[in-house]
Amino acid sequence: MAIHPLWRNGKLTVGSPAQAHLMAPALHYGLGVFEGIRSYLTSSGPAIFRLDAHLERMAKGAAALGLPFDMGAMAQGCMEVLDASGLGDAYLRPLVFYGSGNLGLDVDQHGAECFVTALPWNNHLGDAAARGVKAHVSTLRRNASDAIPPLKLCGGYVNSILAKRAATAAGFEEALFVDARGYVVEATGENIFMVAGGKVTAVAHPDALPGITRATVMEMAGAGARPVALEELLEADEVFLTGTSAEITPLAALGGRTWTAGPVTADLRKIYMDIVRGKDSSRSSWLRPVREGGHAPLRP
Repeated sequence: MAIHPLWRNGKLTVGSPAQAHLMAPALHYGLGVFEGIRSYLTSSGPAIFRLDAHLERMAKGAAALGLPFDMGAMAQGCMEVLDASGLGDAYLRPLVFYGSGNLGLDVDQHGAECFVTALPWNNHLGDAAARGVKAHVSTLRRNASDAIPPLKLCGGYVNSILAKRAATAAGFEEALFVDARGYVVEATGENIFMVAGGKVTAVAHPDALPGITRATVMEMAGAGARPVALEELLEADEVFLTGTSAEITPLAALGGRTWTAGPVTADLRKIYMDIVRGKDSSRSSWLRPVREGGHAPLRP
């Protein structure tokens, strides 16, 4: 069984299982906020990509749920747990949640907990990330932003899981959400871009997560963002997905429409990987290296 370091409520440990009480409000109601953050091995050692942007978004989610959140402490936890893991390429999972209290819906008296762990990681889309993802249009609607804010709130991801399960059962690898007017929202865990006539456009929709990778690619490509109808997306020369885990992944099929891997998507992926690996010095501010002189990986 793999052993992962754990930073919990300000203390770094390894070898002890993370535990939560069965009556934790977070378990019953999804009262928590999380982030998915990547680190990459660079020539100078491991570095966390866009840590501040991720934690700023996490702070918004915590505020929505009334959870206390110390961005500086969480950043330190991310650094410490990555350092202790001995990993270069890793996935960091910070989580703040209501771990104690009653089953009422008033959260003011609930107790909060926070933790971070680091895991080895590859693109969650697996082999499809290289050859392109086959997707279908979900019959479900995305959580409406005027009902649940489009942040990484734990309970909100039930919507993604239901859509992903249906896609998998139908023989696809991903699902795209489209609203009642026929406008594209996002995939279950990724934002969407299209390329038409060499122009890169980010799909914009109020119900979509404001993705960190999406913002990165928009800056890299000088891309604009606007609403995109499904019919227009299907006419695009290239379509690709972006996300912390997915990075930049081409879409190979959507229903009966197919695409071959396109040159613009391939070029953007190369540029992106050069940035996260520290090969592009113009974007070095996006990387947070593990502090020099850090301790050796912890052992149980």
